[in-house]
Amino acid sequence: MREILPALIEAANHGTQVALATVVRTSGSAPRPPGTALFISRGGEVSGSISGGCVEAAVFEEAMDAMSSGTQRLRRFGFTDADAIAVGLTCGGIIEVFVELLSQQDVDLYRAVLADIKADRTVAIATIISHPDKECVGRKLVVRSDSIVGTSGLGRTDESIAKIARENIPTSESFTTDAQSVTIGSDMQVFISIFATRPRLIIVGAIDLASTLAHVGAYLGYQTTLCDARPLFTTRKRFPDVDELAVEWPNRYLEEQVRVGRIDRGTVLCVLSHDPKFDVPTLVYALTLDDEIRPRYIGAMGSRRTHRDRLQRLREAGVADESLQRLRSPIGLDLKGHSAVETAISIVAFKNGGSGLPLSETIGPLHAQPASHC
Repeated sequence: MREILPALIEAANHGTQVALATVVRTSGSAPRPPGTALFISRGGEVSGSISGGCVEAAVFEEAMDAMSSGTQRLRRFGFTDADAIAVGLTCGGIIEVFVELLSQQDVDLYRAVLADIKADRTVAIATIISHPDKECVGRKLVVRSDSIVGTSGLGRTDESIAKIARENIPTSESFTTDAQSVTIGSDMQVFISIFATRPRLIIVGAIDLASTLAHVGAYLGYQTTLCDARPLFTTRKRFPDVDELAVEWPNRYLEEQVRVGRIDRGTVLCVLSHDPKFDVPTLVYALTLDDEIRPRYIGAMGSRRTHRDRLQRLREAGVADESLQRLRSPIGLDLKGHSAVETAISIVAFKNGGSGLPLSETIGPLHAQPASHC
């Protein structure tokens, strides 16, 4: 959803009536995860996608009707055994979509959410999508770690919704509460859209590939940092797109980042410097961090010969074989890439933990599966 918020708010700022359609639940081989959204303006402007094209036309009609009637609705699209091919989802998945006309108050809440996103602050927005009292449907709360803005109109239920949102923020996954949740009340469902801070991609080594890797990483939602101890090469002119440039020895930089709490299990570390005096101290430090703060992916660039030499140096520096198993080197998947872009894609292709095999040779879900929520 975060990609469409600027356009949505811009349309509302011009006095245009706006409807929002959000995927709130999926099952089977659904093409988009919960939280995916599109908006439709009264003038027919559309931004975003909820199914890759399968059901957009039907959702457009629902949105136009919502704007005319001023009502919210929860719609289900998919493929069932009893229904053969329903509205368009030939992939076999099922999606539930909440379609709503946004009030000025709603737009103001989303404007506040966008400000949090731009400041890289974690925030969630909770929307009641089902309730026996139709007047409650569509009400929203913006939930932060220390505050709630907006109200469900249901008294202490606000705190219960906020508690659920805060407990699930670490997953970074948007979700719908259970229909019979004792915590928030029988027969009420709330969709909680989580906007987590961007995970970090730390690139060590001011080489040409680093610029492309940072660009691809940013496209995938990473906050990018380039670290190199050589000020001659580590310049904004050479790397205009990275979020942060750090002219520092990489191992010292990592130590400082751990000290201030900016390294966690969402962090990705790609060591591209290809120079033992940078590589070895950096990898010794990263590979031996405690589990709760060690980057989830630690990769190092180099040939197989370089890798063997690097392993020997790391062992001599005291890194145990168990820790060495965490190192991904040579870095990247075997995609037979040659260009900088192809190489960068092979590096970030690990993002959702896929096998790297052709889909025609695998079984099971085609898309990453969301975690379950209470």
